[in-house]
Amino acid sequence: MAGTILKWVVPWEFSWVFLIVFVGTALAYARGCRCLRVPLARRAAFWAGMAMIYLSLHTYFDYFAEHEFFMHRIQQVLLHHLAPLLVIASYPGTILRAGLPLAWRVRLRRAQGGVVWRALGAVLLQPAVVTLGFVALILVWLVPDLQTLAMLDWRIYRAMNWSMVVSGLAYWWLVLDHRPKPPGRMSPGWRVLSPGITMTPQIVAGAIVTFSKTDLYPIFEICGRAFTLNVLTGQLIGGVIMWVPAAMIESAGGLLALRQWLRLSRNGRLPRRAPVRRARVAQ
Repeated sequence: MAGTILKWVVPWEFSWVFLIVFVGTALAYARGCRCLRVPLARRAAFWAGMAMIYLSLHTYFDYFAEHEFFMHRIQQVLLHHLAPLLVIASYPGTILRAGLPLAWRVRLRRAQGGVVWRALGAVLLQPAVVTLGFVALILVWLVPDLQTLAMLDWRIYRAMNWSMVVSGLAYWWLVLDHRPKPPGRMSPGWRVLSPGITMTPQIVAGAIVTFSKTDLYPIFEICGRAFTLNVLTGQLIGGVIMWVPAAMIESAGGLLALRQWLRLSRNGRLPRRAPVRRARVAQ
């Protein structure tokens, strides 16, 4: 029993970079929770998202993701959709900042006020750029040739996984922003509509994979499949995972954005339009 548990906990491919980033983030959040009062629901959402990221990237689960298409799809849905959604839904920014050493917080505040930081934020966090990147990464890594490269080169494979996490965090940070615009970068209405827009190409791609009658990803056969499952059956399961669960997660994100929109409206924080004056008809 202990040997089986240890097998699953031990990373399939160890990464010092991932471990340092993960542990540093976890420690900063735990320290911030001691400085600030954080509701239990927000803590649970943060740690659930962090656990999904760790289990997907730094346990034996990664072996199955590299050797079975539908397991790889589960990994990507967790990294790109569910885990980032949970982490951002916990609104961890203030807690993480409070958990940093004072000197680091001072440097971070100075950097955020600098020209370079503002310029990078204006480009990299521009809603159109983030949204297009979120959708593009779903489709790009589904291209069979790129999927083959990622499976054959560990550096491309890690870049793929990191890009999914980062783009997911950036996208949900925009969609679940609890502030009006400005200072938020996306208007509350677009935050609600955006998940419906981004899920459309994903549903189409999932349907194409689901109903395909050919093996689109023979690289998994070359690497050696983890399960004795029919190739097309595994591919069909992977397509359905892209199609249904991922769309449901994005729908949940849209509902959370709607909740924030209603809260802003209830608190009178939405910008009011100037009343339209009717022109007097000349007599």
